[in-house]
Amino acid sequence: MPASEDGTGPADADGSPLTAVSEAPGPDEEFTVDELAARANMTVRNVRAYAARGLIDPPRLEGRTGYYHRGHLQRLQLVRDLLDRGYTLAAVEKAVLSSPATATATALDLLHLLDEPWSDVEPELMSRDALAALAHVDRDDALIDALVEFGLAAWVEDDHESVRLIQPAIVRNGAAAVALGLPANDIIALFPLMQKNLRAIADAFVSNAVAAIAQPFIDHGLPADEAPEVLGAIEKLLPVASQVTYAMFRHALAEAIDAEIGTQLDEVGLRGRERRTRH
Repeated sequence: MPASEDGTGPADADGSPLTAVSEAPGPDEEFTVDELAARANMTVRNVRAYAARGLIDPPRLEGRTGYYHRGHLQRLQLVRDLLDRGYTLAAVEKAVLSSPATATATALDLLHLLDEPWSDVEPELMSRDALAALAHVDRDDALIDALVEFGLAAWVEDDHESVRLIQPAIVRNGAAAVALGLPANDIIALFPLMQKNLRAIADAFVSNAVAAIAQPFIDHGLPADEAPEVLGAIEKLLPVASQVTYAMFRHALAEAIDAEIGTQLDEVGLRGRERRTRH
């Protein structure tokens, strides 16, 4: 998300600073346009612009003040989610206006569910000494720079004794591999290879799930009576995909170990025969 013009925080697409999002509203809660903008993490100007394009329904008027409800917020959250995914405003407008208002919450649930495997990672602050001890290595700025380069960690401003782990599970397990004797640079260098191949696998699983389950549901207009079954199927499918990938990797790893050990034993046997021949 872009920074605001004064550099103090996040901004909307037009560069205007945003207000932090508050907790989800109750079903009967109402709020003004300023409160709606804050909850949707948008500027008031953009909320009014989307309203003018018909992307949200008119508010309930009380005097000269308009009051919005949860349905307005969900519609704006869907618009922002789709824009953040790279869709043009024209495409978002077409999708939103062609769907019934009751489908907005379901669409948000579907998008968030598809994102779930990647959205639950919380960064972790760790001292540099603790990270070095975890890997049984000395403190090394170059190693942390490598982690930063691959998006696994970040330097902490004004704190040279700590590092922020963006992907703590990956860093911790990588450090465990280093502690077992593998070179740190070699382990870090494996990350882009694994990331590329695992992303291809993830894309294939998600594409199949969307084509077979989500797309027919979307094509039917996201009917409310089908939503629990569709969302439940996708929710169960994602952990299955993870377990299948893990099981196949374990099998491939075992095959690679057997092949490498076999090669090493063959070389040892060959060297032994060469020594006997010379004698």
